[in-house]
Amino acid sequence: MKKFMGENFLLNTDTAKTLYHHYAAKMPIIDYHCHISPKEIYEDLRFENITRAWLGGDHYKWRLIRACGVPEKYITGDASDKEKFLKFAECLPRAIGNPVYHWCHLELKTYFKFDKPLNADTAEECWEHCNRILKKPEFSVRGLIKQSNVVLIGTTDDPIDSLEWHEKIKQDASIKVKVVPSYRPDKAINIDKEGFVEYIGKLAVAADISITDFASLKAAISKTLEKFVALGCKASDHGIEGIPFVQATEEKVDEIFKRALTGSFICHQEADEYKTAVLMHLAKEYHKHDIAMQLHYSALRNNNTRMFKQLGPDTGYDAIATVSCVANIAAFLNALELSDQLPKTILYSLNGVDNEVLAVIAGCFQGEGVRSKIQHGSAWWFNDTKLGMIEQMSTLADVGVLGNFIGMLTDSRSFLSYPRHAYFRRILCELIGNWVENGEYPDDMKQLGELVQDISYNNAREYFNLNI
Repeated sequence: MKKFMGENFLLNTDTAKTLYHHYAAKMPIIDYHCHISPKEIYEDLRFENITRAWLGGDHYKWRLIRACGVPEKYITGDASDKEKFLKFAECLPRAIGNPVYHWCHLELKTYFKFDKPLNADTAEECWEHCNRILKKPEFSVRGLIKQSNVVLIGTTDDPIDSLEWHEKIKQDASIKVKVVPSYRPDKAINIDKEGFVEYIGKLAVAADISITDFASLKAAISKTLEKFVALGCKASDHGIEGIPFVQATEEKVDEIFKRALTGSFICHQEADEYKTAVLMHLAKEYHKHDIAMQLHYSALRNNNTRMFKQLGPDTGYDAIATVSCVANIAAFLNALELSDQLPKTILYSLNGVDNEVLAVIAGCFQGEGVRSKIQHGSAWWFNDTKLGMIEQMSTLADVGVLGNFIGMLTDSRSFLSYPRHAYFRRILCELIGNWVENGEYPDDMKQLGELVQDISYNNAREYFNLNI
């Protein structure tokens, strides 16, 4: 029996062990998509205790605790931080097979050298131990980033954000990690969502442009994007229910937008015509500035209305949707290809059944000079599991080119989540190791080592044109 969380955790073949320990483990981390705060990086935040560092804002862990019937006061409510930690520790052993169980113990071992399983019996000891460790100088936010060997962080930022913290980070020579904003313009796209008109007003202020028609909206988008570019933006991010593609004339889109600004009803067809036009404009701007376009779709959000009203979005009440938009994706990419304005694009579906079609569609629109210009993105959110990663990478290998894959991202709000990269790299090495030892690929350790290091780090550095 293998030791729990031993040095060969998830590694079963000799090839996998060699690939991970000698090649993958030492590679730096490019976290090209996450939700951590640039303000906390600049201020070099220190956490009061392990609950603040580890449980705050983590909807993966919140869902786990809720599934155990724990009252909300111990999750997002007014219970003490220690009470919240003890409740989580009590629930965690029930999550056998869940990636959160693995992540938690990797994080405890990596940062705090706590080797015992976390449960009700060890919770008090773990609480005291981790809180002592967090007082050490190297456990500030920047210290955790340095310990994790992170060289680039791509945060997620709204076009109306001031980006003041990014500007301060850029001017502070003591901050060694490169921190860049990523452009997230969802609220300017969602013409059929509540608050759209108010948001356009805020966008007008941010861009210092009076937005009265579709032309001025596009000008405002372009102007705010330029501010992101000046601060090193390498990617955009779009979280949309499904990717539309319903083309309309500029005059028709202008008429739809003007009616929306008056609060008039916009039907589904009109909303898709508007969204298509905005996405087309954005994609062309991304191509112009060499920004990668990330498209995340098929999330069914805020399903528990009562809890949404109480806690707001991103609190653990989202699910997987079944969205049929494969033809739309192909048509969208093709329209941009026709005008030679197709940007580097990363496709993610929250529904794992889309893995194969996305990997195949990506192969239809590759471009000269870029390895896998169109990427099938890493296993996302509910698919960010051992099985989900294996399925995503196996599918990509089946119908695409796994060696060109830009690899893992945290998509996290926690500065303690970087061991997820180690989790991914172990799974990658085990997958490749099995193929080699089954005689499906040559036992050429030089070639294999290069492949693993490319997927772990080098491909992302090249794809995003990073000078690091």
